[in-house]
Amino acid sequence: MIESLKPVSTVPVPCKVCGNEAMLYGVVDFHKCCVEKRGVQLPLSGIPIYYSRCATCGFLFTDAFDCWSDDQFKAHIYNDGYSTVDPDYKSARPRSGADTVVRLFGKHRAELRVLDFGGGNDAFCNALRLNGFPVAVTYDPMTPEYAHRPDGKFELVTCFETLEHMTDPSTGIAYMVDCLAEPGLVLFSTLVQPLDFNKLGLNWWYVGPRNGHISIFSRKALELAWRRHSCKLASFNECLHVAFRALPSFAAHLIKK
Repeated sequence: MIESLKPVSTVPVPCKVCGNEAMLYGVVDFHKCCVEKRGVQLPLSGIPIYYSRCATCGFLFTDAFDCWSDDQFKAHIYNDGYSTVDPDYKSARPRSGADTVVRLFGKHRAELRVLDFGGGNDAFCNALRLNGFPVAVTYDPMTPEYAHRPDGKFELVTCFETLEHMTDPSTGIAYMVDCLAEPGLVLFSTLVQPLDFNKLGLNWWYVGPRNGHISIFSRKALELAWRRHSCKLASFNECLHVAFRALPSFAAHLIKK
């Protein structure tokens, strides 16, 4: 039994990205999770989780967990069963992320301080350090040993598969920008809504409250979210993106002029 979920509102609520009206969009079971894409389906929990969607920017979100403490998230989502709904979390994703950073920025490793926001178990940063990055620091409020804000500014801030977990993504973005050196770059991943999202709706596999996927961005919403913090957005694909105020020289090769 899950307690302290925020009661659903049948009237429009403010969009967490643009502030305009977000209407009630639909409902899924709490156990809906992303590994359904791999043919795995959890038994129904009987707990409804309602999502709203902004008519202006397309941002999709649930506010059901807005009143939760970190301890409640750890008890009901990021618990011992989390690896069942996200088997790539512990090693595959950190290894893939580190490979991407080495490929993109390896030539500049000696001059880059790297902060990984939402890095969990430090596997990603450890891989970077083993690949010659002198400073690679993990910050994750859900992991006690990495929950303290790091000192100083960082030329590269990474954030893999984390924005969609935030009840308040604007605050998370503000934190990353505040940790960023000037000039500096944020490299992050979150999957934006596909072109056929209106057809898929909440059946889309990436909508997964059991994974903690509670903030689902359209491309417009993602651009607006970073623009609020004076950042430009550029994307490699539907999942991998960069944000920056002034493009640093070590990332100049990423952006076509």
